[in-house]
Amino acid sequence: MPVQPSAAAVAQLAPTGTLRAAINLSNFLLVTGRTPAGDPEGVSPSMAKAIADRLGVPVSYVPFPRPGELADAITDNVWDIGLIGAEPQRAEKIAFTAAYCEIAATYLVPAGSPIRTLDEVDRPGVRIASTARAAYDLWLERNIRHATVLRTESLDAACELFLSDRLDVLAGLRPRLLTDVERIPGARILDGKFMAVQQAIGNARGNTAASEFLAAFVEEAKATGLVASLIERFGAHGLSVAPAAG
Repeated sequence: MPVQPSAAAVAQLAPTGTLRAAINLSNFLLVTGRTPAGDPEGVSPSMAKAIADRLGVPVSYVPFPRPGELADAITDNVWDIGLIGAEPQRAEKIAFTAAYCEIAATYLVPAGSPIRTLDEVDRPGVRIASTARAAYDLWLERNIRHATVLRTESLDAACELFLSDRLDVLAGLRPRLLTDVERIPGARILDGKFMAVQQAIGNARGNTAASEFLAAFVEEAKATGLVASLIERFGAHGLSVAPAAG
């Protein structure tokens, strides 16, 4: 039986009569293009549309160029749900569902690098290029103790910094690094992952009915194959359906 929202959930999620869905445009796996009308298209916009349909309201997309800006806007009352990586720093103000899909994050090293494993990265003298406030960068902020993390404002800029300053490591999502490694002679991607970005759906803390509905909807979307079908439909290779909560 499909999860049905309560009247309170509808009121909390669509107080204007429209579900305003914040979309992170920088994640090329979750947003793969634009519709003829100019709206973002891909796995995350389609998840937002499915939620709006279940609520019985139209959806309006609120695009953000970077995830940090999307998270910051929770206090501006410009979006009702945000589709973004769930991280502890963001969860201070945003109530997240369990993940609906996840993306592995790992490291790329240049030709001739002595670094062979993930465990060898966090050592004194190692310099890591990263994209500021990406979900994996927030993980680096919490976990890297000895290496130095140098941050840029975009994925492309992080790669350019890695190359121009001859840094030791480039951090990123595995699907993007698979593209980068093809154009950097001799570069290698380390086996495994240092974390998986948990793509979830958030709303303002305190909206209990909304949070309960969203949590149940996400579990339904994973169990019924909706998430898997969207990944297949948009060719989002590198995304995987997240495990069931709990």
